[in-house]
Amino acid sequence: MRVLIVGAGIAGPTLAYWLRRAGHVPLLVEQSPGLRTGGYLVDFWGAGFDVAGRMGIVPTLLKQGIRFREVRQVASDGHQIASLDALRFFPDGGDRYVSIARSALAATIYAALDGEVETVFGDTVAELDDDGDKVHVTLESGAHHDVDLVVGADGLHSRVRELAFGPESGFEKDLGITVAALELEGYRPRDDLVAMMYTEVGMQLTRLSLPGDVTMALFTFRDDEPVPLGDVDAQQELLRRRLAGCGWEVPAILDAMPTARSFYLDRASQIRMPTWTSGRVALVGDAAASPSLLAGQGSALAMVEAYVLADRLRQAGGDHAAAFADYEQALAPAIRRKQKAAVSLGVAFAPANRAQLLLRNTMVRAMALPALTRLAMGRSIRDAIELPPPD
Repeated sequence: MRVLIVGAGIAGPTLAYWLRRAGHVPLLVEQSPGLRTGGYLVDFWGAGFDVAGRMGIVPTLLKQGIRFREVRQVASDGHQIASLDALRFFPDGGDRYVSIARSALAATIYAALDGEVETVFGDTVAELDDDGDKVHVTLESGAHHDVDLVVGADGLHSRVRELAFGPESGFEKDLGITVAALELEGYRPRDDLVAMMYTEVGMQLTRLSLPGDVTMALFTFRDDEPVPLGDVDAQQELLRRRLAGCGWEVPAILDAMPTARSFYLDRASQIRMPTWTSGRVALVGDAAASPSLLAGQGSALAMVEAYVLADRLRQAGGDHAAAFADYEQALAPAIRRKQKAAVSLGVAFAPANRAQLLLRNTMVRAMALPALTRLAMGRSIRDAIELPPPD
């Protein structure tokens, strides 16, 4: 089958890899003029790590990523409130875990295609016409493609989802938190292998030291303002306005923000849909079921969804309807549980009031004890998804 995949982030190239391996002909279409850069750091582990292993890219991910050894909570004057062993959060002691920039993960997956998948950059889908036998696709450039299937892997603000299922507003669950990430070169202070966290009512800053004398600052904050998508100057002004008066290193990072080598800002939202497929169109990754940053596993889940969808298409032969149904049945219950669990984690990323801040900091201190870490995190960190065996 010829499959047009919209989006060359995490899910799209993963799906293209496995479809090509199964004998299908994928075509990737990406709105950006090249692979995207920037974004935030993701903790990559669980079933997604297994998919990466089957693609042979784990050594590259480990080389490009970092394994933080400590999570350190600090007060506004920088003194330590609590220190946690970061690797203890993972059931295997961190042997199958790496923190990596989302863009680096996407680039590594794309490189695994070895140039054997046709990719169109700087374009995206404008019209879809599913006649039951084929999908007739018109791109914004005016190019036309008649394909067997279309898969939307184009993220939270999916154009494919809008065309095939309806407006984003019908599926988005706004969690009331905005996320911003920026990378600074030469920033000081620097704490290697330590995730430094500062939290106050309504916001949190996490500072991470990356290879190459690069520092990533990740902000999560409560805000009701619409995000000015596509306007970096307006986004940075929103950040300055919202975080004015915050403590610790927030003022220094905001002062350095104009020199950032990458900048990202968007709201933390989930996509909740009754179904991920319609006719000959399917969705994967954040386009189908964004769990949000709060869930902490969106990139890994995107790879799992892509892998399972390709597997079901391989097993079903030409019966895409059966493959789509099996794909949803296999993954939707687990992913919806992840989404539900993430909603309650807002207190950890941006406590809404002083009572929530006190509760959060008390829990952080308590989690320095191994038994309480397992009790508090065990269920949310456990990955119950089982992958089908490789072909």
